[in-house]
Amino acid sequence: MWDLWLERAKPIMPVMVIEDVAHAIPLAQALVAGGVRLLEVTLRTQAGLDAIKLIRHAVPEAIVGAGTVTNAMQFEQALAKGAQFVVSPGSSTELFEAAGAWGGAYLPGVATASEVMQARERGFRYQKLFPAMAIGGESVLSAFSGPFADVHFCPTGGIDAHNYRQWLTHRNVFAVGGSWLTPAEQLQRHQWSTIQAMAISC
Repeated sequence: MWDLWLERAKPIMPVMVIEDVAHAIPLAQALVAGGVRLLEVTLRTQAGLDAIKLIRHAVPEAIVGAGTVTNAMQFEQALAKGAQFVVSPGSSTELFEAAGAWGGAYLPGVATASEVMQARERGFRYQKLFPAMAIGGESVLSAFSGPFADVHFCPTGGIDAHNYRQWLTHRNVFAVGGSWLTPAEQLQRHQWSTIQAMAISC
């Protein structure tokens, strides 16, 4: 699924923390207009679930998923709102079982070799490396490339406009995630054209 999506989208997944649900559609439209179509809406706010539903229906060009999913209830709620993929900051048996029952695109969060192995044993060869910078940065990717040559990562945590291109040079990275494309100040000021320009420049 990820390979298919990436044929139509830039390998960048903005982490969207939406406080005001009214920002959901114009923000998604700005990002998609800039070629960024993989959109992770976090469930850190009360507006997250409704934002997913709005984007799914109003911005069909977007590939919208739920982020910061930490339990099966959130997983089910996100799917009910139309999430096309699910991302978690870590992994657990509960989440693995929810993802397995669904059968769709799920990115379990991993930070250690043991966690990579556990996720891979469950069949998840696309994983979220988090928090990427805090656990060793690019050196971790290099270390994982040998024993886990069949696993692909989306590093998140400390990725920004200044370093994301370097992360994408690693063969085991299929995308990068970060919040630099959706700064709170621009959202509050409704500066959608600025966000679109940043997306275009990526």
